[in-house]
Amino acid sequence: MKQAHIFDQRRTGVLLHVTSLPSGNLGADAYRFIDFLQQAGASIWQMLPLGPTHDDRSPYQCLSAHAGNNQLICIDMIKSQHWADADALTDAKISTLMAHAHRQFETRADEVEKQAFAEFCHEQQYWLDDYVLFREIRHLNQETAWFDWPAPLRDREPEALEKVAEERETALAIRRFEQFLFFCQWHNLRFYANARGVKLFGDMPIFVAHDSADVWAAPGLFTLDEKGLPTKVAGVPPDYFSKTGQRWGNPLYDWQKHIDDNFNWWQQRLQTQLELFDLIRIDHFRGFEACWEIPAECDTAVDGTWVVAPGDMLFESLLSYFGELPLVAEDLGLITPEVTALREKYAMPGMKILQFAFGGDANNPYLPHQQCQKSVTYTGTHDNDTTLGWYEALDEHVKAHVHAYLGESSEPMPWLLIRTALSSVSELAVIPFQDLLSLDSKHRMNVPGTTEGNWRWQFSWDMVKGNVAARLKTMNELYGRH
Repeated sequence: MKQAHIFDQRRTGVLLHVTSLPSGNLGADAYRFIDFLQQAGASIWQMLPLGPTHDDRSPYQCLSAHAGNNQLICIDMIKSQHWADADALTDAKISTLMAHAHRQFETRADEVEKQAFAEFCHEQQYWLDDYVLFREIRHLNQETAWFDWPAPLRDREPEALEKVAEERETALAIRRFEQFLFFCQWHNLRFYANARGVKLFGDMPIFVAHDSADVWAAPGLFTLDEKGLPTKVAGVPPDYFSKTGQRWGNPLYDWQKHIDDNFNWWQQRLQTQLELFDLIRIDHFRGFEACWEIPAECDTAVDGTWVVAPGDMLFESLLSYFGELPLVAEDLGLITPEVTALREKYAMPGMKILQFAFGGDANNPYLPHQQCQKSVTYTGTHDNDTTLGWYEALDEHVKAHVHAYLGESSEPMPWLLIRTALSSVSELAVIPFQDLLSLDSKHRMNVPGTTEGNWRWQFSWDMVKGNVAARLKTMNELYGRH
């Protein structure tokens, strides 16, 4: 099967989530970062999921699989609109500010702009109506999870939902407008990136959060009891990251229901992501072949079991619907021949993590000589330590293996590993921005299995030394990457 056209040349990407920009939003820093990529000869910006997060800020447990995170909206860009009264948009609270902006838009925007808003609401209705209602009811219930709401709202009784819709009509309109602003700003950013030869590479978790608009709106598609509580939850068995595995807590899919509905839910989910991104990484791809099913009452992932999933039917349906699947498979962890066969059937490159390559023997699949062209090589991912932090923590035996394999180079870490990624046969090499900046463990994005202090890292432009872009550009030219 033909690969997505984005892999028609050797490329370099940089991994940086939007929240890690100095401003943490879609404003000037995002455009400046695209300029940096262009100057560095890199053509891919990879980031994490963009959805609205819970209080822990994890982009892998979002309140919606479709909506954009309102915290990413650039307020300065709203103020620059001709219909905006910048002096009135000063409230620090995002909800109040959005209410003011919506009122200004309603009274001062021209008919073309109002028509664009109306068309957005119509085109995105398949998720937008449920999402704004979910967020408003959640707000009215002190931000508690939907399965703890009063039963009529929890169970989506029509009269209860109609009552909220009537009483909170303006609040719901403001929430729709907020999403309109997010998508407008995003599409402007994507246009700017694409015009400069930079593709946007997103991330789509296989599972959705239990407390999300998606599960509340379609509980029958998940393994839930009559009160909306999961009977089985997702995770992974013990692995490199955790001796007890990872109990993610997401409800599992009732796959038969998805089959009966011709995977319509998945088609809609991917449709939204393809409007945002040129390329999408599917997190935990192996779960489409078989997923680790944990009884909900278990506190860890140790007592789970593998349960087969209909991944082949799903991707056949998606391929038929979209015609092309510009997807990368996150195929880390325990990967069976069946998982590899599924990935290869749909021409999805897998992932090769260089931090996983050393300390064993020559058969390690992450070593460069074991890699193949249809892959994406990373020094590390958002779940890894920075490469400098990783290297400094290695014992002497593993360090010796690193240098024996890579050659006794005088090039320091992390650039030695960056060079290894760029020189690999992989069609795409992705470098976390922390590695380009030679940052240590204090700048790590996430530590799997922990809940404190993650997802908060931000860089400052003074960290970006004058020669970083030129150094990367030289290496990209040397190794035939763009």
